[in-house]
This record gives sequence, structure tokens and C-alpha cells, in this order.
Amino acid sequence: MNRLQYEKSPYLKQHQDNPVDWYPWGEEALNKAKSEDKLILVSIGYSSCHWCHVMAHECFENPQLAAIMNEHFVNIKVDREERPDVDAIYMDALHAMGVRGGWPLNVFLMPDAKPFYGGTYFPPQNWQNILLGTQNAFKTDREKLQVSAESFARSLNTKESEKVSLFDLGAVQSEKWNAEEVEYIYERLSSQFDPERGGFMRAPKFPMPSVWKFLLEAQAKHPDFGIREHLKLTLDRIALGGIYDHLGGGWTRYSTDAEWKVPHFEKMLYDNGQLIELYSQAYDYFNKQNLHPESRELYKWAVYKAIEWLKREMQSEEGGFYSALDADSEGEEGKYYVWFKEEIDSILKEESETFNSIYKITLQGNWEHGNNVIHLDELPVSKEWIILKQNHDKLLKARENRIRPGLDDKLICSWNALLLSGLIKAAQVFEDENLIDLSRNLAEFILREFSLTSQNDEGKVALSLNHVKSEGHSSEIFGFLDDYSTLIKALTELYQLTFEEYWLEKAVLLADYVLHNFFDTEEGLFFFTDSQSEKLIARKKEVYDNVIPASNSILANALYDLGVLTSDDNLMEMGISMFAKTKKITSEEPGYMSNWATLGLKLSAPEVVIAGPEAFMVKREISKQVVSPVYYAGATESSKLALLQGRIKTGNETYIYVCKNRTCQLPVTDVKEALKAINEL
Repeated sequence: MNRLQYEKSPYLKQHQDNPVDWYPWGEEALNKAKSEDKLILVSIGYSSCHWCHVMAHECFENPQLAAIMNEHFVNIKVDREERPDVDAIYMDALHAMGVRGGWPLNVFLMPDAKPFYGGTYFPPQNWQNILLGTQNAFKTDREKLQVSAESFARSLNTKESEKVSLFDLGAVQSEKWNAEEVEYIYERLSSQFDPERGGFMRAPKFPMPSVWKFLLEAQAKHPDFGIREHLKLTLDRIALGGIYDHLGGGWTRYSTDAEWKVPHFEKMLYDNGQLIELYSQAYDYFNKQNLHPESRELYKWAVYKAIEWLKREMQSEEGGFYSALDADSEGEEGKYYVWFKEEIDSILKEESETFNSIYKITLQGNWEHGNNVIHLDELPVSKEWIILKQNHDKLLKARENRIRPGLDDKLICSWNALLLSGLIKAAQVFEDENLIDLSRNLAEFILREFSLTSQNDEGKVALSLNHVKSEGHSSEIFGFLDDYSTLIKALTELYQLTFEEYWLEKAVLLADYVLHNFFDTEEGLFFFTDSQSEKLIARKKEVYDNVIPASNSILANALYDLGVLTSDDNLMEMGISMFAKTKKITSEEPGYMSNWATLGLKLSAPEVVIAGPEAFMVKREISKQVVSPVYYAGATESSKLALLQGRIKTGNETYIYVCKNRTCQLPVTDVKEALKAINEL
């Protein structure tokens, strides 16, 4: 009996008709393995994963292979996006086995759920050999397997600070980066740069938003021409290459080559939320420096076209945003997105010659099997770009008649919060009232659909989160640290965009819950899972930044930001302490710690407090010109914030206070005077 038919996850439902006797992760399957003394197979993937589909078709739909699996194993299917805690444990186990990670992730466990062997994609014959081999080893050499499993289980429970000597658990205080330290980080990162094609010297190429965000923010106080120009090159290529959908908008997950040309065609919400934020910030930086107007327009185009795609194809009726679009349609990767030259000629007619020339569309194809990927190597001149945009619309209209890729309609709290941060940054940079409204609406959706209000042990109000919502229903899966950290971050940003204190009040409640339910007193960092959630064979922490930054680094930034805005020393000190413990490894390995490095830029950043009837407009004027990190607090009539107490006066004047560590200079009413004071700090 395949039990996935009762699940809500789109990925699990993709496997509901397999002849494999699949179970979802849970007590029923784990108890069955113990009671029947069977090995466990845990197969982990996600709905838009191309190689997951391939293995499913070749192996899990094969009756002969399914019969072997059903006879000898308890088979568990896991959606990694629904259960990132389970995925993290067994991915770490795979790494401990010396195997490069990826999905599908297939791990074999002893009946007590401890892993002893694993891998990623297996073709059918290899899969049959693995199944029979592991079962035979279980029968004939069980003790050896158990010893191996116990060893991997111990490894999974080893703290990061014990594995890496660069963690300094005794540190609790730290200053912001000085010029020499930033220069050293520049050197460490730039040694890996691809000087011709942008990004890092590797293939496939993933956008790494937190790396480029750190470098953008570091330029404010520590300018470096080479870094700045590499940023431009990288961001230009990620917007011009095939990794960006020129017709419909939005970024795909990564480029399969070193040129940003041929994408892996799946589109993920988390990528697009972060890249909307990054490209808005890059536009803002180059605009304030009066540099690269053509690139600025490219960035703005990419941001708005991505938002249009999200609203058109990815937004639920309730207002949240779905998780992903598949790479495949009609069983073929990228089929929805690529073109034969004859198709383009037929649609664009006399305009096709120019389009084909600029986009290098050929009869033989610029990719494989006569297919062409829509991509650019360089930005066309403005007149050509205008024509191309009109052609984009014509081709998009034709493309919409094709069979669409599969949609993963899960709503994930943290991914929606990442998008919220992106929308907030775009709203601020482009002064767009519609995006301000969209940001508010998304924040309201997240709080309404994912949060649960209760009382803690002290009788105080507690605000907790669920992780995922599927088919209109919230799951019983407790929120993970990334859900809390991304949402706290976004709510502090939304307050600074709108000066509506409601958002800070919610952020404070979420932070309080995290401190009570996720904190590890031994390391001074935070576990990924709630203390009240299901107990697994290990309780992990996310420390290293990847395509999505580590939940600990997001939280360290968010707690510090929230502490500054609410004048809460405990929150500020927690953020500083987390940074201090990781500062050494951040300096040495910034490619894996870039979001931690960002926190080191803003320690002791000034607070700009604006009080009076024009507070919002004055803040907008100041933010247009300030490049370095600044915290904004403001109100027109009244406020509960300590930063604003005694500073709201009667009358028509709006007063600007430039403060550092809550010590404020005398107020001014002129924006130029305030800017001078900010720049002198």
C-alpha cells in the first residue's frame, strides 16, 4: 500500500502511484522498521528536481525494482522542502561517508534510523545491485553495518565548534570590521573570481546573493575598484544570461555551464526573493555613485519583470507565493523555455532577423538538439533593447500556449519571508507605493497563515510559527529556525520602510520564542529545530551560508537589527556575541560565511530618528543619498519606541536626530545637515 496518496506535499503526491510501498516520514514507518527488524530506505527530493524525476521513472516506477524494495525495506519518501530537518541530517551523513551531496538523496538506515550507506542518483541496474547488496550485508554482516551506523550517528551529533578550530566560543564582544580585515576578505574572495564571465571560477554556476550583497555593502566604507567592477560584471551576466527568463521574468536555480548561458530550468521562490533584494540594492548603490546607467536599467527591468512573473504565476488566492516551478514539462527538461529558430521566425516575422542575430538564435541551435536558449552575452544598445522587449512580449504570449511545467503549490514560511525582504528593498529603492502595499499584504499573509499565538510558561504571549501550508491547510510541522530568522529580518525592514510599529511588535514576540526554544547555551548559537518538535537522531545547527544564508547568520543580523530599533541591549548583545564566535572563520572562509560578514559591517551603524508630520518623506529623502548602513526610526504623532521618547514635538516641523548607540546629536530640520552628521560618524 502506497501511503503517499494521503499526503499534501506535491512532491510526495508525484510518487503516490509508484508500485513502491512508500511511507511518509513519521512514527508509523519508523516503528514498522523496528518491529519487523527491517532496513529503512529514505529517499529525499523535491518536486522541481529533474534527476528526482529521472530516478523515479527509471527505478520507482519499475515493478521489478519496487518488489525488491517492498520485500526487504521500509521505504520512506521525504520532501526536503517540507522536512529540511530530516534532509539536513541525512545529507550530513552522506558527506561524512565521503559522498558529494545532491538530490535525489537516497540513504540506507538501520532499523533504529541510523545511516550506514547512501548516494544520490542511481540508474536502474546500479539501484538493483545496491538494494540486493545492502540487504545481503544486513543478513550476513549486520554487526559491521551497525558499527558503521553508530559511527556516523556520533559524527552527526558532533558540534561544529568541535569540528572546526576557528570557532571562538569564548568570544562575546566584537568591533565591526576594520579596513585591513575587509581588505583581507576581498583578497580571499577575489582569488576565486572568474574575471571574464563573472561569479566564481566554477561550473555549474549558482547565484550567491549573500556574497554579492556583502561586497556591495562593503563598498560604502571600503571602496575597491576591482571588486566594484566584478560586481557589475557578475550581476550583468546573471541578468543577461539564460539563467534569467527574458520572456517571462524570474531567475532559474543555476547555470549548468560557466557562462551563465544554459540554466537548470527550475525556478525557486527563495532564489527570486533574494535576487530581487540584491538587484534592487545594486541599482541603489550604482545610482548613488552615478555609475553604469545601462546596468542600472537592466537591474530595474529584471526586478520588475521577476515581480510581474511572481504575481502572475506564483501567487495564491490568499496572497502567499508558491514554492517552485519544475524544470521539466512533457517529461523533458527545459522544453517550455527553449525555441527552434523556425518558431521564432514564424512569430516575429520581419523582426526575427534582428532578434535572432542579437540572441544568437540559429537553425542548428545554440544549445542541443536544435534548441535555442534565450540569452545575451552583452547588453544591447538602447534602441535594440526597446525592440527586444516588444519581441519578448510576443514570444511570451506564444509560449503560454505550451504545456506548462509543474507547479509546487506548497507555501513555505521562510521562502515567503525571503521574498518579503526582496519586495521591501525594491519598494524602498524605487519608491513604489504598489510594492509597499504588496509588502504589507504579504507580511499580513505570513503572520495570519503561519503564526500561532499562545502563552508561554511565564504566562506571557508567545508567537510561534508553522513551517508549511499545503492545499489550504497549515501543517503540524513546527517552524524551523529559518522561518523565524527570515521573518524577524523582514519585519524589522518593513518597519523601517513604513514606520508602522506593529511589525516590530510581532518581531519581538518571534525573537522571544526563538530565544526560549532554539538556543544552545553551550555554543551560544541556535539549533535548527524547535525544542518542542519531533526528536530526531541529531539536533543540527545551520552555520555556513550557501545559496540561502544559514539560519544562524540571518538570525544574528536580525536580532542585532531588532535590538537597535527597540533599544534592547540583550538582543544587540546576542547578535554581537554570535558574530564574535564566528569572526575568525568568517575572515578565513568568507565564501561560506558572507552573511555573517555583512553583520560585521553594520555594528555601531548610526540610528537616524525622525519625528514630525513629514517623517516618512524626510526618511525617503535621506535614504536616497546615504550609502553606508543606517537604522531608521520615525513617527508623526506618537511612538512606543525608546528612540522616539521625548522627541515628538507639537507643530509643523519635522526633526532629525542622528544618533550612535542611542546617544543623539542636537536635532536638525534640514536634510543636508543630517546627511553631513551621518557621513561624519
